[in-house]
Amino acid sequence: MFFRTLLHVLFLSRRKPDLDHYEVARTNFITLPTDLDINRHMNNGVYFSIMDVARFDMLVRSGVFGIMRAKNWYPVVVSETITFRKSLSLWQRFTIESRILGFDDKAVYCEQRFVRHGHDGKPEIYAQGFIRARFLRKEGGTVPVPELVEAFGTPPMSDELPEWIERWGTDVALPATRAEAPSVWH
Repeated sequence: MFFRTLLHVLFLSRRKPDLDHYEVARTNFITLPTDLDINRHMNNGVYFSIMDVARFDMLVRSGVFGIMRAKNWYPVVVSETITFRKSLSLWQRFTIESRILGFDDKAVYCEQRFVRHGHDGKPEIYAQGFIRARFLRKEGGTVPVPELVEAFGTPPMSDELPEWIERWGTDVALPATRAEAPSVWH
């Protein structure tokens, strides 16, 4: 995955048209032999790794990557979930559609879809993931959401964060890093 990410960030992303911060980014991939599991379809863990590559493509093309580097920020995933509909097989071409959905008081939310064109030529969703992420400072600490909005711009009003995704972000959150988090099974 490291080399796939470098390939996109250093070369492929820079050859594509620039994007608005809140525009849908489309990143093309092909299922490689190293992506497969014992059932000969893409391993469920690989989906998350490829989503990382597609998010970096989106960040580069939207100019966010440049802002991050200038401010010494970097993104980290706080929560993620994925739902599978159809399997991706060896050598199948697919596109990941990535879009920033918006912010809550602590994090940024992103939706990503694995899409293939069907026999009728229409795009079809094979899997869909949601990511909750924060931006951290290299010198330490979290970048507050108002500072992110100032740097990246306000999302369009039509992109208000759905209530269910804010609830999901809260419901799956673990305690803060300095708080206790004992592993106790009930």
